[in-house]
Amino acid sequence: MKKLSKVLMLFMAVSLFTAVKSNAQIIVRVRPARPRTVIVARGPAPSPRHVWVAEEWTNRGGRYVYQAGYWALPPRPHAVWIAGHWRNRSRGYAWVPGHWA
Repeated sequence: MKKLSKVLMLFMAVSLFTAVKSNAQIIVRVRPARPRTVIVARGPAPSPRHVWVAEEWTNRGGRYVYQAGYWALPPRPHAVWIAGHWRNRSRGYAWVPGHWA
């Protein structure tokens, strides 16, 4: 019983650390501008089910990297893409990633 309790506590601690780590955000004082060299040609949708996912900023190595828009299939019927946006924080700006709702 003690061993099971220790394993359970270890699992809970690892889960909590993972949840806290995944919510980490990078704060920047000045929002990065979209690269001028990027030309996004939307083009026709591959199918009527595809949805355009607008440009995003992703966290790579502790900094924001621009990702151009792309066509994607919703993960489930009637799912709607909510675009990402910059949120003003007390020390600067943080990117809130887009998600399916």
